[in-house]
Amino acid sequence: MASEDDLREKLQDLQKQLGKKQMFEEAVSSIKSLIRESYPSASPSLRNLFYSVVCRVSTILKTRYTAPGFWIAGLGLFMEAERLVSESSEREHLRSSIAQAQEQLREVENQSEVLDAPQNNASRGFLFEGHLTVDPQPPQPEWLVQSNLLTTVATLFTAESSQENSNTSESAVNLIQELVDSLDNALPVIMDNDRVAPRAPPASKEVVANLPITTITEEILAKIGPDAECSCCKEKLVVSDEVQELPCKHAFHPPCLKPWLDEHNSCPICRHELQTDDHAYESWKEREKEAEEERRGAANAIRGGEYMYV
Repeated sequence: MASEDDLREKLQDLQKQLGKKQMFEEAVSSIKSLIRESYPSASPSLRNLFYSVVCRVSTILKTRYTAPGFWIAGLGLFMEAERLVSESSEREHLRSSIAQAQEQLREVENQSEVLDAPQNNASRGFLFEGHLTVDPQPPQPEWLVQSNLLTTVATLFTAESSQENSNTSESAVNLIQELVDSLDNALPVIMDNDRVAPRAPPASKEVVANLPITTITEEILAKIGPDAECSCCKEKLVVSDEVQELPCKHAFHPPCLKPWLDEHNSCPICRHELQTDDHAYESWKEREKEAEEERRGAANAIRGGEYMYV
């Protein structure tokens, strides 16, 4: 049976393959097999990595790949992971991903039925012969509705200040009322997205224990320079000193680093985060990462109020 280090390396390679469209389905299938075989006996940190990779699949499906085959592969992975995880927050998030995948596949099936209807072909426009059809423009997001309304109101007030016009005043009043009404829909979304980030827990004990420790030699000191120092206590490094290196490449004396990592999960210098043993916090980080990618996807899809169908 493969060691946990081998499994970590395999998972990291598969996660990289997820970014290549032609390798996505095969990578998801391999991840599903690994979860089925290795998750039940995995350590907490490896289970966190499994869950993180599954969440990455969900994010990619929501922001990049939309073909039914990709969603079918993802659905199988989500169902397998949901069957095995024990944390309630993780199970809830996976159930949400399962529901979204099922909804996406239902929409594709419904669209196929509509496209098969002869009467539908006459109503679909073409950009030009042989090109993709033009689908109806989707509804604008709430933030864009607010932005357009505010811009229009400002324009109308500018026009009203330059000339007295009863029609302009009436239009401005109507637009302000529409803006106030639409805030009822926008505020819950804003409030939901403005949650306070949870306090970061300490770094995972297993991750800290596996941080590499190097003994400074003459050769190493010549390479890093005579002025090299511990980033925490600021004492210069000398031959025979032991240093512990974080993934961000900042190095510290182990006795200097340990008290910090007992209370924090990040590098004292650059704030690069290490994995923690707190499942709730790791789940929150994944949800925040997904939300950020969705926001970027929405920003890429919308330019100047126009929907770019990609």
